[in-house]
Amino acid sequence: MACDRYVAICQPLPYSELMSWHTCMWMATLSWGEGFANSLLHSILTWSLPFCGHNIINHFFCEILAVLKLACGNICLNALLLTVSSGVVTLPPLLLIFLSYVFILTAILRVPSAAGRHKAFSTCSAHLTVVVIYYGTISFMYFKPKAKDLYLDKLLALFYGVVTPSLNPIIYSMRNAEVKAATVALLRGDLSKQMACFPAVL
Repeated sequence: MACDRYVAICQPLPYSELMSWHTCMWMATLSWGEGFANSLLHSILTWSLPFCGHNIINHFFCEILAVLKLACGNICLNALLLTVSSGVVTLPPLLLIFLSYVFILTAILRVPSAAGRHKAFSTCSAHLTVVVIYYGTISFMYFKPKAKDLYLDKLLALFYGVVTPSLNPIIYSMRNAEVKAATVALLRGDLSKQMACFPAVL
């Protein structure tokens, strides 16, 4: 998304060539491959650990840290690899997003008209909102002091794993004029206006 916004604002004329179907598929494959390789590496190392005693994970889902707590052996290598891989997986995208928005902001400030600047800012607002929510929850999740109450850790993991991804389509769809009109009509309780917003569905 950061690359798309950068090309759309800073390189608008060759946009269709730079952001071709092949380019988008290459970027998606790269991100999926990185996530798969990271998960596979942690899974292999976790499978090699000895587990004894109870096998109940005290969590909502099989988070790697919750699973490692059940291991009877030495998990120093797993913890070190988790720290390194978290940095490798999260920091480069964050730096690229930051760098792209430095260029975007520079380009927007050179736009002479206020309407043009507003349109450019609104193009980036949904993506920036998602980035702030995503990295904000990650930072709070992994850089906060260790909670004495396990319920707080579970609640934070639930927010990070369920609430944040659920907000993404809502945030992006609120840029659509028809969705905005339907939402306003829904909040006002006017059913006829909601029906008018989506005549094709009816």
